Amino acid sequence: MELRTLRYFVAVAEELHFGRAATRLHMSQPPLSRAVKQLEADVGALLFTRSPAGVTLTPVGTVLLDEARSLLDHADRVRVRVSAAAGVAVVTVGILGEGTDPAVARLAAAFRRIHPGVDIRVRDTDLTDPTCGLRAGLVDVALTRAPFDATALTVRELRSDRVGVVLRADDPLARRDGLRPAELGDRRWFRFPQGTDPLWQSYWNGGRPREGPVVRAVQECVQAVLWNGTVGLAPLGHDLPAGLAVVPLTGMEPSRVVAVWNEGDTNPLIRSFVEIATTAYRTEGSV
Repeated sequence: MELRTLRYFVAVAEELHFGRAATRLHMSQPPLSRAVKQLEADVGALLFTRSPAGVTLTPVGTVLLDEARSLLDHADRVRVRVSAAAGVAVVTVGILGEGTDPAVARLAAAFRRIHPGVDIRVRDTDLTDPTCGLRAGLVDVALTRAPFDATALTVRELRSDRVGVVLRADDPLARRDGLRPAELGDRRWFRFPQGTDPLWQSYWNGGRPREGPVVRAVQECVQAVLWNGTVGLAPLGHDLPAGLAVVPLTGMEPSRVVAVWNEGDTNPLIRSFVEIATTAYRTEGSV
């Protein structure tokens, strides 16, 4: 069994859907299906029960999943140990304002357990660069939010979060159960500085140009709402300071949490980081 084929199998087993697994692996579905069928032929038994809704693991598939995960983890550790023998392995991670996300803590704990000898350096970035310094070569991999210009980058979606409108608690709209972007057309919104990625700027401005204060950091956004009654968007489920409220926003795509790294980067530590992150973020439900 080739390690690559086992990685394909694990992706399908975890997603329980060939289409989603193909997207996760950044490949088309037909070669993925062929690889799994060949693996089933090599094993001599069906690994999945297929249906229009997706797939489920057979008893044989369940056994192979446990073994495949162990083999792949061991293979990653072998590569890391060989790399470490040549010097201290270092991975620099860019994080975009998500340090309090419980998934980050799970990711950190799992990565330390699997790669105890790797020196992890964290670069906390503001809201003006959604790639967290990746394009400038300041980080090896970033935990951030899409959308942004992904040219020459590889993006793995980890989770999606519904978005809400952040308002002062005494704002009349704060008592609503839901709002649409059109209902906020006459309000001032916070904006990002000139030169910020246009896709990123457009998403957080609800898809249209806005007027309002220019901000760079999460705390500046919070203060703009508290002091000036500015409105802005934020993922639901995050703690807010006293005096603020968040109202779910309807008619808008969820905010996608992603891991992103440079296209063509073959560093096994980056690949391992992304796989561990995928598991850490999957622990929580997505929308």
